[in-house]
Amino acid sequence: MRYIFPKNVSGIYIHVPYCKQACSYCDFHFSTNSNNKDEMIDAIVKEIDLRHQFLRGKKIESIYFGGGTPSLLKEDEMGRIIKALENHFSWDSNAEITLEANPDDISKKKLKEWKNSGINRLSIGIQSFNDEELKWMNRAHTAEESIASVKMAQDFGFDNISIDLIYGSKFQNETNWPQTLNKAISLCVHHISSYNLTIEKKTLLGTNFVRNKEPAIDEELSTKQFLTMSEVLEAHNFIHYEISNFGKKDFFAKHNSNYWLQQHYLGIGPSAHSFDGHSRQWNLRSNNKYIKEVLGSGMFFEKEMLQTKDRYNEYVLTRLRTIWGCNILEIESLFGKFFSEHFKGNIEPKKEFIQIKNSVFTLNKKGRLQADGIASDLFFL
Repeated sequence: MRYIFPKNVSGIYIHVPYCKQACSYCDFHFSTNSNNKDEMIDAIVKEIDLRHQFLRGKKIESIYFGGGTPSLLKEDEMGRIIKALENHFSWDSNAEITLEANPDDISKKKLKEWKNSGINRLSIGIQSFNDEELKWMNRAHTAEESIASVKMAQDFGFDNISIDLIYGSKFQNETNWPQTLNKAISLCVHHISSYNLTIEKKTLLGTNFVRNKEPAIDEELSTKQFLTMSEVLEAHNFIHYEISNFGKKDFFAKHNSNYWLQQHYLGIGPSAHSFDGHSRQWNLRSNNKYIKEVLGSGMFFEKEMLQTKDRYNEYVLTRLRTIWGCNILEIESLFGKFFSEHFKGNIEPKKEFIQIKNSVFTLNKKGRLQADGIASDLFFL
């Protein structure tokens, strides 16, 4: 079955760079010090005003509040950002407006505020249903709170909910990982994002690993868990539409799908990225510097003009991770015959990892385990 996404649509990402506490594994841009949050909201609102022409002529299909922990925003703070967006952009009732939320932030009061602000999709960072593992991750919630938060959101009318899970930690094995998946399925959510734990240098987990206080990731076990995850979720009508993402029909993440399908997007806030088809831009990865430069009318982002080979490489990297795959006819149309011939010549030795239908190359289950390596072999350097 072919899943078609509309073209010529765009998304807006708002980065809210604050968290209650630092998760042991996370290397995203955030701060546990929110003393400058008022100034940050001022800067975000001003950046929206400064850069609203970036998506000129494009239909807004998705708005995504990520972080950090945007569920920490107060009602008036969220309201100021939404108002600034409404002043410069328009979107219809089918637009996907997502808020990342931690289970411990979800309450009836918050859910009412989010509904009133136009949020229609929640991405809840559950990560695990094991309290010992959650404590090791330095998460602020318990497994019981995770379950209760999802049910509370559903009772409040949020029917488009995604949950995040992490696999590959020392707490998991071939017995309890399927139990985690079944617990997630029992919550009746329509979307699950599940990521393999990685050890990043500038994290507590990374520091403890260097000090021999934490073991290396068991790659063999992670591989088994990935295959189990795909099998179990697909058996319950989830479509494995991207390496780390599973959605029921009509519940794929519009915003992230825009990234994978090379649609245009505007990133607002510190460290946020933007893409307009020809260039990539990224904002300063420092809260104080970002605020100072935006409010002081300084330069708060860097910009790179993309060459044809850069756009081709990004196409291969992102598309190969999805069920939409790499279309050889589209490659030729977008980048020219030279690149389509390059792709065909380099994909030939990868036959055991791919399937081909109507000129579209997608990865099979074996190939999904080596997606990034296969993509890099197809790059034009």
